[in-house]
Amino acid sequence: MTLSTHVLDISLGKPATGLDVALFRIDGEHREAVASATTDDGGRVASPFGGELAPGFYELVFHAGNYFARHGVTSFYTEIPVRFRTSDANPRYHVPLLLSPWGYSTYRGS
Repeated sequence: MTLSTHVLDISLGKPATGLDVALFRIDGEHREAVASATTDDGGRVASPFGGELAPGFYELVFHAGNYFARHGVTSFYTEIPVRFRTSDANPRYHVPLLLSPWGYSTYRGS
């Protein structure tokens, strides 16, 4: 199965270009780095982010503090971790993030 993500900076009303994102596989208390990337001009990290993923538990970490600091903005959130589970039932996963300096929202995209 594959993974992609898309980050929109809703405080500016445009894609969050240049935001660093890390992907980890979670196994109990163990967290293993799988991949890292930076969002493109469209705010995307395209599939297959991390390559072909096995079913299991994963965490995306969005480095919001660094992103906003580069824009001269102080952010309440420094890192935004999003944990989720994958299964064989779905070949593709998309995890969007709507971001501002004071809040965020995420959901399972299509």
